[in-house]
Amino acid sequence: MRRKIVAGNWKMNGSLKSNEALLDALKKASIPNNVDVIIFPPYPYLIQAQMNLQSSAIKAGAQNLSISEGGAFTGEIAGNMIKDIGCNYVLVGHSERRTLYGETSAIVAQKTAAAITQQLTPVLCIGETLAEREAEQTQNVLTEQLQAVIEHCGIEIFSKLIIAYEPVWAIGTGKTASPEQAQAVHAFIRCFIAKSDAKIAALVQVLYGGSVKASSAKALFEMPDIDGGLVGGAALDATEFTAIISAAS
Repeated sequence: MRRKIVAGNWKMNGSLKSNEALLDALKKASIPNNVDVIIFPPYPYLIQAQMNLQSSAIKAGAQNLSISEGGAFTGEIAGNMIKDIGCNYVLVGHSERRTLYGETSAIVAQKTAAAITQQLTPVLCIGETLAEREAEQTQNVLTEQLQAVIEHCGIEIFSKLIIAYEPVWAIGTGKTASPEQAQAVHAFIRCFIAKSDAKIAALVQVLYGGSVKASSAKALFEMPDIDGGLVGGAALDATEFTAIISAAS
């Protein structure tokens, strides 16, 4: 039985004051025993979140990492630094990193390997754009993104990571994916991995990351191959995020 995960990506939002209020509110929330909750604050606030959540069931992770372990790489953050402050999770290959900062699938594969080397759990983000969706290229895009990781790291690495499917076309476009549409893609992802290892495919957790809200969470999370959500804007609202967590139980 795969555990549900609700992850909140804060993106480039927050302040010491607003973070404290949000974290305090989340700590007061009732976290179901069968749900894991992870938040991903911006780097400057990661240690604030980690320290604040020490006595909580909620975990903190980083939004990105370098492929390098250290050295003359101004502005980069190494996986061992993330691990050093007690965090165990990191987002890899988020759609914004791919589309805005030119991260290729090859780079994402290297970052996935770098995370595993530091005993971090990568949340591997994959997904297609609106243009790719309309060109009926969803499966081809996901295949390329997943295959890059398999070729660089081996299929076994999927037993050590979490996948997040982000339909980029459903984020901030006014378009939405129905639970059935999301389920179909999640089933494809699981079937693709099963071609290499059926056991790993059955166990890997695959999250949905297409503008998850409290109003849509329950129907999404009831789908057999959807194991929770990677939440964006709604993760900044304690009431909304708490409702999403409850929907996962």
